[in-house]
Amino acid sequence: MADKKFEIVAREALFQGYFRMDRFHIRHEKFDGGWTDVFTREVLDRGRRAVGVLLFDPQHDKIVLIEEFRAAPMAKGEDPWMLELVAGIVEPGEKRETTARREALEEAGCDVAELHKIIEYYSSPGCTSEHATLYIGRTNAPEDGAVFGLPQESEDIRVHVLDATQAIGYLYSGKIRDAATIIAMQWFALRHTELRSRWLVSDASTPII
Repeated sequence: MADKKFEIVAREALFQGYFRMDRFHIRHEKFDGGWTDVFTREVLDRGRRAVGVLLFDPQHDKIVLIEEFRAAPMAKGEDPWMLELVAGIVEPGEKRETTARREALEEAGCDVAELHKIIEYYSSPGCTSEHATLYIGRTNAPEDGAVFGLPQESEDIRVHVLDATQAIGYLYSGKIRDAATIIAMQWFALRHTELRSRWLVSDASTPII
């Protein structure tokens, strides 16, 4: 991609709470070599990076997802209980892999034996700084319907243990509605058979592509 320049003319803090909202006055070089006029964009600053981990039990061919209340769909008048992968925010000084393992235990009661990165991405770069890293994690599936979460964070999380083919079916039937879980499940759907074969023989040295 072309190496272009930009200029932040001014930055206004619009809100500071759990998240931060800033308004940027910016201009940048255009593809034709000129410069844009100064324009404004609001950016929701999520602060620290996020991770998500799709939990897979190859021995029993199960996918572990969680169900949790989410305020954004509620605000849109839609069903606020979402079926998702385990996810969380990287704490200061914490490695992303450590966050993935910690969240798997806190939200689903799962120990992760092996962890492989799927992809990194910006969730919506036009309006938020949120950056996420997704992983696939090998685990032993917990009890279906078990409830986890940290009360101090108002978490009430129910575990869903699904046959792998059932989870893939949920992806294509629209029962999974958030981007991170859709991305991870699409990756898994393409590699399910190969991944299960490798993990059943515990071949951690073979890369997953």
